[in-house]
Formats: sequence, C-alpha cells, structure tokens
Amino acid sequence: MEKLAREAARRRDIERPDPAANRMVPGESWDAANPRAGLADQIVITEKTSQAKDVRAAIGSRYGDVLPAEGHLFDLLEPEEVVPAWKRWSPILLRPEGLYGTRPAVGGNKAAKLKAIREALRTAKRVWLATDCDREGQLIGQEILEHCEYRGQVMRVLFTAQDSQTIRDAFGRAKPNIEYARLYAAAVARRQADQIYNLSLTRTATVILGQGARRVIGVGRVKTPTLAIVCKRELEIRNFVPLAYFEIVATARVADGQFQMRHAPQDRIVKRERAEAVVKAAEGFEGALAVRVEDKRQGPPKLHDLPSLQKLCGSRFGWSASKTLEVAQELYDGQGKKIITYPRAEVRYLPQSLISDVPRTIAGLRVGQSFSTIPVPEPPVIRRGVSGTFYDKGLEGASHHAVIPNVNTIDKLPEVWPRLSSDEKKLFDVIARAYMAALMPDFRYRQTTATLDVHGFEFRAAGRQPIELGWRAAFPEWQPADEKGDEAQLLPPLRNGESAQLQDPKIENKETRPPPRYYEGTLIEAMQNAWRFVDDEVLRDRLKEAKGIGTPATRAEIIGGLKKQGFLIAQGKNIVPTETGLSLFNVLKQADPALVDPGVTAQLECLLDDVVVGKQEMVGAIDTVCDVAERIINKLKEGATAGAPSLLGSAGGYGAETYPPTLAMKRFADSLVRQKGIKPPPGYKTSISICRKFLSEHAPKKSDGETAGKLDPKPVSPARLLYAKKLAQGNGLVIPDDARINSAAMSAWIDANRDKKHRKVNRKTSNRPVGSVAPQAAPPKRSRKQKVDTDAASTAPVPANSSRTPLRIPYGNKEVALKLGARYGSEGWYAPPGVDLSLFVGRGWLP
Repeated sequence: MEKLAREAARRRDIERPDPAANRMVPGESWDAANPRAGLADQIVITEKTSQAKDVRAAIGSRYGDVLPAEGHLFDLLEPEEVVPAWKRWSPILLRPEGLYGTRPAVGGNKAAKLKAIREALRTAKRVWLATDCDREGQLIGQEILEHCEYRGQVMRVLFTAQDSQTIRDAFGRAKPNIEYARLYAAAVARRQADQIYNLSLTRTATVILGQGARRVIGVGRVKTPTLAIVCKRELEIRNFVPLAYFEIVATARVADGQFQMRHAPQDRIVKRERAEAVVKAAEGFEGALAVRVEDKRQGPPKLHDLPSLQKLCGSRFGWSASKTLEVAQELYDGQGKKIITYPRAEVRYLPQSLISDVPRTIAGLRVGQSFSTIPVPEPPVIRRGVSGTFYDKGLEGASHHAVIPNVNTIDKLPEVWPRLSSDEKKLFDVIARAYMAALMPDFRYRQTTATLDVHGFEFRAAGRQPIELGWRAAFPEWQPADEKGDEAQLLPPLRNGESAQLQDPKIENKETRPPPRYYEGTLIEAMQNAWRFVDDEVLRDRLKEAKGIGTPATRAEIIGGLKKQGFLIAQGKNIVPTETGLSLFNVLKQADPALVDPGVTAQLECLLDDVVVGKQEMVGAIDTVCDVAERIINKLKEGATAGAPSLLGSAGGYGAETYPPTLAMKRFADSLVRQKGIKPPPGYKTSISICRKFLSEHAPKKSDGETAGKLDPKPVSPARLLYAKKLAQGNGLVIPDDARINSAAMSAWIDANRDKKHRKVNRKTSNRPVGSVAPQAAPPKRSRKQKVDTDAASTAPVPANSSRTPLRIPYGNKEVALKLGARYGSEGWYAPPGVDLSLFVGRGWLP
C-alpha cells in the first residue's frame, strides 16, 4: 500500500508539479539581471557534452556549473522487474499499477555523468534545465530531477539555435519549469504507452502467431504501421493491371503561329475505334477558338520542417532520411558552425517575434556569392496568417519553429562557409533559399486556355507565360518548361473567336501506371500524413490536425530499425519490403487489421499530442492506448482458440512457407469451398503449403489416384532453377526447399522476388505517352529479340481456341505473356485464337 501511495503521488507530481518546487527560497530576492545574486548554489543541466561546451562558452559559470547528460540517463524498468510473474511470456497486457519506474541506463559515460549531476543536486537550490527544446529534451532533463527526487527551484531554458547570443538570450528569458508540465506529461505518456503497447503485443504475437518459430515477432505502435504502408504499396504495384487508353493530339494553326491541342476526355477512350473516329473528325477541321486569359499569382512554398527537408533531399540528392538529419544536426551544433536553427522541426511557420530579424538575416545571406543575386525586395514581403510565414497560432502545441538560417551567426557566414562539407553547403543552400523566397513577391503569370469544339469532341490547349518571377527568382534553375502538363507549352498570342485549323491528328497510345514506390523522404511524408489512410471523413479531418505517426526525430530511426530487422531493404533509392516483411504484414493483418492500420496509430498519436495542449490528461491518454492494446490481445487470443495460423511455425521461422500460392491455386481452392460448402483453413491465401495441403485433401481425384487439375508437384526445369539461383544471389535471398522441387512454388517465389530493373520503362507518369502513331501507320518496329520471342510464341503448335479470350496479366509480366502467345490490344490483354489457355490458367492469368 505504501508503494502504491508513493506511485500515486508521483503521478500527481508529473501532471501537477508541486508549485513549491518553483518558488523562491524563503527570504531570497530574484534578480533576473543578476541571477547569481544571493544564490550561488545552482547548476545547469544540458542534454549532451557538445551542448554543455556551447553553454559554457556563452555564459561561463554565471549560472553555476554546467553538467551534461548523455541523452536519456534512465531507462524504464522491464516488466519482470515490476511483476516477477511477467518474466514468462504470455498474451497479457503488461500494465503495472501506476507507471513503470526508471533505473539508471548503462553504456557510454552515462553512469559517471549521472553521478556528477546527482552529487551536484544534493546542494543545489536552483537548477537550470537547458536540454533540447522539444518534448524529448524536456523528458531527458526532468526525469533526472524526478528520479533524484529534487525539490529545489527549476528554471527552463529554451533555445532554438546554439550560438552564444541565442543561448544568453534564452537564459535571460527562462521561465519556471512548472509552465512546461504538459510538455513533460506528454513525453511521459508517450514513453509509458509505447512500452506497454509494444511489449504486450510483441509478446502476444510471438506466443500466439509464432509458435515454433525461433525469433521474436516484433510489434511496434509506430513501427508496424510503417511497415504496413510500404507493404500495401508493394502489393498494389505487384497486383496492378495496366489499362490501355488513347488520347488524340493535333497541330492547331492560327494567324500568329501554331501549337498543340489535345483531346483527353475525363472518361478515358479505351476503344481504338472511337479514337479513330475522333481523328477522322479532326482531320482538316477549322473552327473558332474559345480563349480564356487569366492573370494569376502563386505564393512561395512554406518554410522547411524536418520531414520536408528529408523528402526534398531524398528526391534531389538521393539522401536517406537519417543522413539529412545528420547533416542538419551538424549545421545546427557543429563546432564552428551553428548556422541554422533547431533541425527537428515539426511545423513550417515562424513566430511573429522573428519578423524583426528579417533585415539582418537577409543582409547576412546576401554577402555570400551564392545568394547575392537573389532579388529580395526592400522592404521584404512579410506574410502573416495560415497561408503565410509568420503565424503564432500555427505553432500551438509545438516547441520549435521551422528551420531557417541562424540570425546570430549569419554575419560569420563568409568565414564558416569554407569549413562546410559539400553536403552541408547543399543543405544550407536549400534552407537559405526557402527563407529568402518566403520574403519575396508572389510569382505572377498569365494563364491561357483555348478550347475547340470539333463535332462534339473538345480539343484543349493551355499554357502560362510568366509576368513577374517573384519568389521563383530564388531558384534560378527553374524554367517555365519545368511546369508539368499542358501548362509547359508556350502559346502564341490568341484571340477569342479567332479561327484555328487542325492538322496531322494522331493517336497516342497510353497506359495507366502503378503508384511509385516509396523512398525514405516520401515514406516519412506518408507517416506524417497518416490521415490519408483513413476512410472515415470526420476522422480524416480530425487527424489532419495531428502530426501523423511517430515524431520528426524518430521516423528515420523507425525506418532504420525495420531495415536492420530485415523487414525493409533499399533498392536504389526506393524502400521495398522483403518477403519476410510481407509475410509478417500478411499474418498480422489477418490476425487483426488494427495491428497494421496507420489510421489507428494516428488516432493514438493525436491523443498523445493533445496532452501538450491540455485537451487530454496524461493518464487518460495512456488508458486509451492500453484499451486498444487489450482489445487486440483479446482478438488474437480468440483467433488462437479458433485455429488461426501461426506465423509459419516451422523451426526455421520465416522460411519456405512465407510466399503465397499462385492465383490459380487460390481460385481452385475458392471453387472447392463453394462447391463442397467446406471451411477453408486459415492462411490458405497467404501460404502456398497450407493451400496445397487443402487442395490435395479436397480436390477430385483421377482414377489412378492423381489430383485433377494438375495439382501434382511438377519438377523445376534446370534453366528455371539456374535463373532462381542467380536471382537469389543477386538479392541476398535463400531459395526455399519447397520451391526447388515444385514448379508452381518456384513460379510463385520468382514472381515475388523478381528483379524489377527491366521494368524501369514502365515506371513513368501515367500521362507519359507510350507511343504515337497515325491512324493507319505501320506497326511499331521491334527489336530482333522481341521479334524472335513473339514469332516463336505465335507459331508454336497449340490446341484450338476459337475466339479471343481476355487475360489478366499482372504488371511486370509483359515479356512472359508475349512469349506464351498473349497479345495486347485496345481492350487490354487477350489470348488470340489457337493459343493454349492452360498456359495462363496455371499462372492465374485467366479471369
């Protein structure tokens, strides 16, 4: 009972700290200009050694000894340290009475640094917390005081840059730490909730789903939904079936020149006959243009936060998310640098108090040769409000603002610049140009749209002509042609009602494309905008206000952890799931979709964020996360009693059973379920071995005992096995034993792991023309290899097939389909008369 009472008091202290802890010592007067007056017993606590050096350089010992931590000096207790019975893994919620306590962390110099701080706290009457200005920094500093049961006065020092002037100013405006109680409560809530959720569900999943496996099935509140985002995209790409469609382009001649017009209706043209009818109508047509000219303007892009920097640097420089953060951190606190503000930003606004810094920052930037030609006006353009740059309300709930050049070191830029690495110069250039662009006029342009009614078919052309570059001048590499789509076209002067004649109309063959794979920058953006994965409109709007899943500081770490665990790998700059990752995703999704739903995690993140702004109590947020975890645990336990599949419970863990059956096998199994009215085994759609066993038991047998439908294992050809070995060697994979002896299993394994390099030609935007042919043009030329493959397929002896048969060819299988005799026409893939349809049945390509 005494222990529970102490814990209850501790929880009250976290959410409603004792005001006495922040009051002055009796009889003491407070002098903000001279904080050492009448009080010599004080210390400063920083987050790390480099930070301590900067603070000492700025203030010396004016505020007492400066003592560094080393990140978190305390870890949460393990479940078995709280409840000994929890040492044995079982499917239960690992929530203790109260909160998990802490113990000193090990490793590095943590023990020595904790000892130094603890000794100093014995006599200190005032502590200045000068850790990082975010939620994690608040936790790192305050957990030391909580663990050591410090009851003196605590002042909080917040700075978003690490130059001497900024640090001195921050100490001058320090506030009582009690004012940041919510920030600390939010950090505690997140840490406690993550420990309970992650450990409880990891143990439950390992015990229930991983029976017999020799590895832990790691489940994380943020990690697992992040894996799901990548897996869903990969499956979407693999299952993508392209749709062929047509657009018609023609040259329009007017009095002052010529330009291209296009017929591209919203309902795509999928039949060539219709496209040819449009071409026939357009040939030589002459009519009056409907011209609309509008003067428009476009404001500058928002300043950068960490996710936007990671996305841009990943796209432009091919950097990983962790590298972007590493380079930014060096610009922020590197020795002799410190030329940007705090990089782990989570908002893209600045407080209005920084408006006064604009002239000095711009003047400092323009001294450098790189920025001297950027025409920032005098005075600069100051935009306020939600669509502007300076917006106090947009910073609510955030502890730091957008990343910008550091005003207090900008005068030293000429001497700092030569010390920067090439990567540091690249990143600073990105940050500086965004800042300057935000203070420049709007980009003004003239938008011209011309339409022509061709016997009921609308042809359209659009273009824009710059009037005033405005902020675009901050990006000299930009040209009008960089605009995508029809707006890239420079139109001649056009008048409404003037005559235009169409010439040389052509049909453009087009094809829909699958969505692109994620790279680290776009994956972090997807994590930040997790509301996009939610179907409920009301909930979507609510989650738009949240900051997604994870935090700016941890998202790169989450992705790196998934790579280390072998769930994600890098393919060039793209991030793709491994077969192990896909297997884990499929099993967890089947067990309970909430485990892999980014929307569920986004809702929980929203609750944790609400603690900062006072909309949610710390314990209430933890309770909600625990309720979700407990519901999932109960559902997994119910599934176990109902015979849900384990995560491939073979001794080898994720092995030969992880790849899915072929589409033909799944369809055959579904037909048996319908015909016989039997219940299929769990996992038959995700595990080829489970599906094969079901088919061997229930498929009709031939007179000699064989299973009808060619379900017997067919041996793998030497050539196919050689190809699989090369594929495995090139991708660091192991060929499952099952696939070595079974042709169907080998096909499924190869399809799942095939090298995608030869598909690059198909990974362009959905509006990129595949080819352009006149109405009666000759067929496109083929390479010698294509001709031999196609001719061989078309001349091979095949059973009779009296009519065209539609086919469903998954994306990336074009070459194989052509070799088997398939053809591609205006209505998609089909098998011509005479082609052996069994070749497509075995692959599941016959609808």
